[in-house]
Amino acid sequence: MTFRLDDFELFFLILVRMSGFIYTAPLFSLRTVPMRVKAGLSIFLAIILFYTVPLSPTEYTGVIGFAILVITEAIAGALMGLFSNIAYHILAFAGQIIDMEIGFSMINQLDPVTRIQSTITANLYGYLILLMMVITNLHHYFIRAVVDSYQVIGLGKAVFPPNMYRLMLRFVIDYFIIAMRIVLPIFAAILVVNTILGILAKVAPQMNMFVIGLQLKILVGLIVLYLIIGHATSVADYIFNKMMELMRAIIEIMRG
Repeated sequence: MTFRLDDFELFFLILVRMSGFIYTAPLFSLRTVPMRVKAGLSIFLAIILFYTVPLSPTEYTGVIGFAILVITEAIAGALMGLFSNIAYHILAFAGQIIDMEIGFSMINQLDPVTRIQSTITANLYGYLILLMMVITNLHHYFIRAVVDSYQVIGLGKAVFPPNMYRLMLRFVIDYFIIAMRIVLPIFAAILVVNTILGILAKVAPQMNMFVIGLQLKILVGLIVLYLIIGHATSVADYIFNKMMELMRAIIEIMRG
């Protein structure tokens, strides 16, 4: 293992792309992961790639040319991590809709993973999917994907066409569809409860439907949530497939 001063710029470009990916990728980008761990993992992976992946030297002119290469690699790594991570936030959206239906939207708690205010069901789904991600070694797939990207997209060869927004637009459409599929059992059960409460309000107007409905919705919502929680593996499989699809799509787009 030899390292020359001339190879430092090549190693630095590898490190920049890897760092951009680690700081935005699923599981690695969690705020609970210390910054030193992220930096150390990026350097460690960059060293391995420098000695194992055959890369051709880059061509540039002056300091400005090298700075453009660095910015290009940083954006390429960040986009690969961001597009693979953004599907995870479908769970937060679905959990908020569920809590809004069953009456838990008034209860917010600080999610230690994302450091934002989130609802109970959103945190429940988020922790389950993260646990399944670790168990199924999905993070290994993302590392292999970014390693293979060095052979598909050479250093400084990433392109950012104007039609990249179409990929995000297509995902936003799927974003709502996937979330509604997750919420549909709860939504249907609460719709039946609201229908029953409406009929009871006409039959027995002396009854306080607000008090009865609040407790009934929570009870029915928890029962349905208990019944569908066993299908969390199907939800995780769908989310993971969407993550891998977006990861492959953004690499193909930047390949040009």
